Amino acid sequence: MNNIHILLDMSITLLSFVFAYYTKFYILKGINSIGTKGYVVTAICSTVMYFIIYNTLNLYNTKRISSIYTEIKEVITSNIIGALILILVLFIVKLINYSRVVLLLFMIYNTILTSLVRIIIRYILRKSRLKGFNQKHCLIVGTTKASKTLVSKIKKNGQWGYNILGCLNEKDNKKDEFEGMSILGDIGDIENILDKMYIDIVFITIDSEYSFRLGEIINKCEKAGVKTNIIPYYYNYVPTKPYIDDLDGLPIIDIRHVPLDNYFKNSCKRLFDICFSLFAILITLPIMLFSIIMIKITSPGPMIYKQIRVGLNRKDFYMYKFRSMKVQDDEDEKTKWTTKNDSRKTKWGSIMRKISIDELPQFFNVLKGEMSIVGPRPERPFFVNKFKDEIPKYMIKHQVRPGITGWAQVNGYRGDTSIEKRIEHDLYYIENWSFLFDIKIILLTIFKGISNKNAY
Repeated sequence: MNNIHILLDMSITLLSFVFAYYTKFYILKGINSIGTKGYVVTAICSTVMYFIIYNTLNLYNTKRISSIYTEIKEVITSNIIGALILILVLFIVKLINYSRVVLLLFMIYNTILTSLVRIIIRYILRKSRLKGFNQKHCLIVGTTKASKTLVSKIKKNGQWGYNILGCLNEKDNKKDEFEGMSILGDIGDIENILDKMYIDIVFITIDSEYSFRLGEIINKCEKAGVKTNIIPYYYNYVPTKPYIDDLDGLPIIDIRHVPLDNYFKNSCKRLFDICFSLFAILITLPIMLFSIIMIKITSPGPMIYKQIRVGLNRKDFYMYKFRSMKVQDDEDEKTKWTTKNDSRKTKWGSIMRKISIDELPQFFNVLKGEMSIVGPRPERPFFVNKFKDEIPKYMIKHQVRPGITGWAQVNGYRGDTSIEKRIEHDLYYIENWSFLFDIKIILLTIFKGISNKNAY
């Protein structure tokens, strides 16, 4: 399949140059001052260069279980790098008359066409795997909680194309099956099974008490030439994308690697937050002015409601909202959760909360640096102190700035919904942050998350 990918990518690179050249000099009627030959040479050289870049950025690695968004992000990154290299080369060779418009159009066409082809290929492959084709035959070593989770996920995601042939027990017992899978024997039988059956991947999911047999299992798998994947018994404590450092040859796993700990990434996100919030304030100003008038008309009290929330590094701050409830005493305000038919809400407040107008003043929190556009939603100190003892990993959300919207919110976990699921989504966001992930959440908020049945 990789050979087809490579041929398609190289063809698309050449085709994109043809489209860019045709657009510039035939549709836009530009003047070609260096002749066609210069563009032909560039196109051929770029095809080779992009093949190297795609390989370097692992675009030809297996994509069975990876997200399409990750793959498109890799394509975009590759094209940006490729365009920068082309510009640098043209500068060095002093080819000043080379059309920059052709380069820009080439990058746009190449990114769109390469992404489109990969989406189509992924769709075709996943459909064929659901029908039983293009399968990877798997053996699971272990009948543990991790094994159970693995079997469940493989069954749920037939598009991965993983066919489980059976499982091995840690020790001999009389069980014939595990989670609907046949038990073919115990760990001691693995060499014999690998000889008799065609197996592509062995998943090792043994518990800590049998970890001393890990070397034996890996050696026998490698002797048979079978790929080995390990799901560690401590998988609940390791992030999905662990950061591994090197201590003089000794691998060190960072249990909670946060991409936004990187100064450059954090600065880029902050700059985006400032620009986006300024733009949002300008375009929503009429709505905010109308809301202020309606609040004043429909209910006595202040127009802006300030509430203490816990933010970055567990520091308290005042979060701004348009007041959507009747004025209440401090104790009720600090400890009561908003419910569906909450009698404290005003008529206009119910409308605002339903379509999230009450959240608009939080753009000023973003400008102040207390919040981000995207991030885990901040909570009141009373509930933070309550949940930190009840929900594992709850406090990790305070390692990044809280957000106006977030991954949990666009998946429906807002208002009176599962706190456990909310934290699960928040942790996924924190560990997998990227600029494109933020853009995705913002777009989902605009097209899907503004009005939400769980927003009370």
